[in-house]
Amino acid sequence: METQHFSESHILYEDNHLIAVNKLPGQIVQGDKTGDKPLSEMVAAYIKEKYKKPGDVFMGVTHRIDRPVSGVVLFARTSKALTRINEMFRDKKMQKTYWALVEGFPSNTEGKIEGYLWKNEKQNKSYMSPTPKKDALKSILNFKVVRAYDRYSLLEINPETGRHHQIRVMLAGIGCPIMGDVKYGARRGNKDHSICLHARTLSFEHPVKKEQISIIADAPDNEAWRILKAK
Repeated sequence: METQHFSESHILYEDNHLIAVNKLPGQIVQGDKTGDKPLSEMVAAYIKEKYKKPGDVFMGVTHRIDRPVSGVVLFARTSKALTRINEMFRDKKMQKTYWALVEGFPSNTEGKIEGYLWKNEKQNKSYMSPTPKKDALKSILNFKVVRAYDRYSLLEINPETGRHHQIRVMLAGIGCPIMGDVKYGARRGNKDHSICLHARTLSFEHPVKKEQISIIADAPDNEAWRILKAK
């Protein structure tokens, strides 16, 4: 999976306070035990070079998406912006929309999935119960079918909560695992080890300018998303 590539073409929004990029599948947002260079460092290096900044560049991580997932990731360029964006995420004032290519077809063209999720740390995997369970967190997402294909559906997802692997485990729970997501029941993996889950939009009020912003990211240009381009 490609991890090191980053260029100005991946930037979706940039000003003195914020920068948003279209993350490629395989990139990690923040450093982890793999030691691979994270997207936060790539973006900081871009800012340092572009503006000829001396010393370290502040790059605040406001949220993360899973390594095999693509799409909008927002970073804060100042501590003030980071604090305010963190508050907006906590207060659910950030509207997130995802695209998911899934195997099969939901029983309804749109609906709400509710359940209780818990994480198995050793497996790095989440599980869902339809009823309350010890240490499980209430989880909700809304979906609608955008298109249907021979064996796949394109869903638009609006999560109301943000749990570990929430979209992945909840779609698998209705019999529609995400294409390529073998961890949650997909028939086979994608060649590049990605999964077909894409953070499509992020909409919010700018923390400093107070204007409404909607950031949109194109789906990856790879074989897994060829269905979108074929229709």
